[in-house]
Amino acid sequence: MDRSDKEFPLITESKAVEEKETGRVEAFSDGVFAIAITLLVLDLKVPRAEEIPAGMSLWQYLLGEWPVFLAYFVSFLTILIMWASHHRLFKQIRRINSTFLYINGLLLLFISVVPFPTSLLAEHIQHENSHTAMAIYSGNSFIIAVLFNLLWRYAAHKNRLLDRNADPVFVKGVNRQYWFGPPLYLMAFILAYVDVIASIATCFFLAIFFALTGLLSKRVFGRDVTERA
Repeated sequence: MDRSDKEFPLITESKAVEEKETGRVEAFSDGVFAIAITLLVLDLKVPRAEEIPAGMSLWQYLLGEWPVFLAYFVSFLTILIMWASHHRLFKQIRRINSTFLYINGLLLLFISVVPFPTSLLAEHIQHENSHTAMAIYSGNSFIIAVLFNLLWRYAAHKNRLLDRNADPVFVKGVNRQYWFGPPLYLMAFILAYVDVIASIATCFFLAIFFALTGLLSKRVFGRDVTERA
C-alpha cells in the first residue's frame, strides 16, 4: 500500500469497489461475445457422403459452399473486433451506473443476434432474397454501431464514468473514430438493396478499419490503451 492509500483509505476502498463492478460487467460481456462467436461455427456443416452428387469431388462441393464460409469469416472477424473494441473501452471506464448497464445490455442483445443474420445471409446470398438477407445483416450491424457510440459517449461525457486520469487526447480520438461507424453501416444497409457484394465489402472494410485503428492506437495516442490503468 502506498502513501496515498494510507492517507485516504475510504477513497482506496471506493476505487476497489468500482473496479470490481466494472470487472463483473466486462466479464459478463465477454461471455456473451464468446457465445455469439462460438454459435457461428454451427453453420459449418460436414457434408455427408450421400449429399455429394456423383462425379463431384469433395473439394468441388466445399467450394460450392463458399457463401457459408464467407459469411462465417466476415462475422467472426466482426465480432472479434467488436470484442477487442469493447475491451479497450473498459480499460478507460472505471465506474458504472444503471443507465450504462442497460445500454451495454442492449448492445449485447444485438451482438448475440449476429449468428442469425449470418445464417440467413449464407442461405440466401445466391438466391432472389439475397438483398433482404443482406439488409437484415447490415441493419443489425448498423444498430450495433449506434449502440457502441451511445455506450462510449454516455461514459465519456464530461468523464462521467471514465478513469479520472483518462487521456483527453485518447477520448477525442475514440470520439472521432466512432463517428465513422453508423453512417458507413447505414450505407452498407442501403447498398444491400442495390448490390449485395458491395454491401458485404463495406462491412468487411469497416471491420478492417476498426481493427487497424485499434492496432494503431499506440502510435497515434502515445501508448496502447491496454497499457493505461
